[in-house]
Amino acid sequence: MLLRLEGLSVLIAASAAYAWQGGSWWLFAALFFVPDLSMLGYLGGRKAGAMLYNVGHWYVLPLACVAWGVSGQATQVLATGLVWAAHIGFDRALGYGLKYGEGFGFSHLGAMGKAQREA
Repeated sequence: MLLRLEGLSVLIAASAAYAWQGGSWWLFAALFFVPDLSMLGYLGGRKAGAMLYNVGHWYVLPLACVAWGVSGQATQVLATGLVWAAHIGFDRALGYGLKYGEGFGFSHLGAMGKAQREA
Protein backbone atom coordinates (compact mmCIF):
# COMPACT_ATOMS: atom_id res chain seq x y z
CA MET A 1 0.00 0.00 0.00
CA LEU A 2 2.84 2.42 0.82
CA LEU A 3 4.50 1.84 -2.55
CA ARG A 4 1.21 2.52 -4.32
CA LEU A 5 0.73 5.73 -2.32
CA GLU A 6 4.28 6.71 -3.21
CA GLY A 7 3.39 6.26 -6.89
CA LEU A 8 0.29 8.41 -6.45
CA SER A 9 2.45 11.08 -4.80
CA VAL A 10 4.84 11.07 -7.75
CA LEU A 11 1.91 11.36 -10.17
CA ILE A 12 0.55 14.36 -8.30
CA ALA A 13 3.93 16.07 -7.81
CA ALA A 14 5.05 15.59 -11.42
CA SER A 15 1.69 16.78 -12.76
CA ALA A 16 1.74 19.83 -10.47
CA ALA A 17 5.30 20.67 -11.54
CA TYR A 18 4.25 20.30 -15.18
CA ALA A 19 1.33 22.68 -14.61
CA TRP A 20 3.58 25.12 -12.73
CA GLN A 21 6.07 25.26 -15.61
CA GLY A 22 3.21 26.02 -18.02
CA GLY A 23 3.34 22.88 -20.16
CA SER A 24 0.72 22.14 -22.79
CA TRP A 25 -1.93 19.70 -21.59
CA TRP A 26 -2.28 18.44 -25.15
CA LEU A 27 1.39 17.45 -25.04
CA PHE A 28 0.88 15.87 -21.61
CA ALA A 29 -1.98 13.75 -22.97
CA ALA A 30 -0.03 12.83 -26.10
CA LEU A 31 3.05 11.70 -24.16
CA PHE A 32 1.41 10.14 -21.10
CA PHE A 33 1.13 6.58 -22.41
CA VAL A 34 4.26 6.58 -24.59
CA PRO A 35 6.26 4.64 -21.94
CA ASP A 36 3.79 1.76 -22.37
CA LEU A 37 5.24 1.18 -25.83
CA SER A 38 8.02 -0.57 -23.92
CA MET A 39 5.57 -3.48 -23.50
CA LEU A 40 6.29 -4.32 -27.13
CA GLY A 41 9.43 -5.97 -25.77
CA TYR A 42 7.22 -8.86 -24.71
CA LEU A 43 7.01 -9.78 -28.40
CA GLY A 44 10.60 -10.98 -27.92
CA GLY A 45 9.77 -13.11 -24.89
CA ARG A 46 9.23 -12.70 -21.16
CA LYS A 47 12.80 -11.79 -20.20
CA ALA A 48 13.27 -9.31 -23.04
CA GLY A 49 9.85 -7.84 -22.33
CA ALA A 50 10.56 -7.41 -18.64
CA MET A 51 13.91 -5.76 -19.38
CA LEU A 52 12.50 -3.28 -21.90
CA TYR A 53 9.43 -2.56 -19.76
CA ASN A 54 11.65 -1.87 -16.76
CA VAL A 55 13.83 0.56 -18.74
CA GLY A 56 10.70 2.50 -19.70
CA HIS A 57 9.34 2.42 -16.15
CA TRP A 58 12.45 3.18 -14.11
CA TYR A 59 12.40 6.58 -12.35
CA VAL A 60 16.07 7.28 -13.06
CA LEU A 61 15.59 8.13 -16.75
CA PRO A 62 12.76 10.68 -16.35
CA LEU A 63 14.61 12.20 -13.39
CA ALA A 64 17.67 12.59 -15.61
CA CYS A 65 15.46 14.41 -18.13
CA VAL A 66 14.15 16.68 -15.37
CA ALA A 67 17.68 17.43 -14.14
CA TRP A 68 18.88 18.12 -17.69
CA GLY A 69 15.85 20.28 -18.42
CA VAL A 70 16.26 22.33 -15.25
CA SER A 71 20.02 22.77 -15.49
CA GLY A 72 20.13 23.51 -19.20
CA GLN A 73 16.93 25.49 -19.59
CA ALA A 74 15.65 22.77 -21.94
CA THR A 75 11.93 23.15 -21.34
CA GLN A 76 10.83 20.35 -23.70
CA VAL A 77 13.21 17.87 -22.03
CA LEU A 78 11.90 18.99 -18.63
CA ALA A 79 8.29 18.59 -19.79
CA THR A 80 9.02 15.12 -21.18
CA GLY A 81 10.67 14.03 -17.93
CA LEU A 82 7.74 15.28 -15.85
CA VAL A 83 5.16 13.51 -18.03
CA TRP A 84 7.27 10.33 -17.96
CA ALA A 85 7.56 10.45 -14.16
CA ALA A 86 3.81 11.11 -13.87
CA HIS A 87 3.13 8.04 -16.02
CA ILE A 88 5.34 5.83 -13.86
CA GLY A 89 3.64 7.16 -10.73
CA PHE A 90 0.25 6.42 -12.26
CA ASP A 91 1.27 2.85 -13.08
CA ARG A 92 2.70 2.28 -9.60
CA ALA A 93 -0.45 3.69 -7.98
CA LEU A 94 -2.45 1.12 -9.97
CA GLY A 95 -0.12 -1.68 -8.83
CA TYR A 96 2.02 -2.07 -11.95
CA GLY A 97 5.58 -2.44 -10.74
CA LEU A 98 8.91 -3.30 -12.28
CA LYS A 99 8.64 -6.70 -13.95
CA TYR A 100 10.35 -10.01 -13.29
CA GLY A 101 11.29 -12.38 -16.11
CA GLU A 102 8.59 -14.89 -15.11
CA GLY A 103 5.95 -12.85 -16.92
CA PHE A 104 4.06 -9.56 -17.02
CA GLY A 105 2.01 -10.38 -13.93
CA PHE A 106 5.06 -10.68 -11.65
CA SER A 107 6.46 -7.41 -10.33
CA HIS A 108 8.22 -5.86 -7.36
CA LEU A 109 4.76 -4.84 -6.11
CA GLY A 110 3.58 -8.46 -6.11
CA ALA A 111 1.66 -10.75 -8.42
CA MET A 112 -1.29 -9.31 -10.31
CA GLY A 113 -4.01 -10.43 -12.67
CA LYS A 114 -3.77 -14.04 -13.81
CA ALA A 115 -0.49 -14.53 -11.90
CA GLN A 116 -2.20 -13.47 -8.67
CA ARG A 117 -5.18 -15.78 -9.22
CA GLU A 118 -2.86 -18.73 -9.89
CA ALA A 119 -0.74 -18.07 -6.78
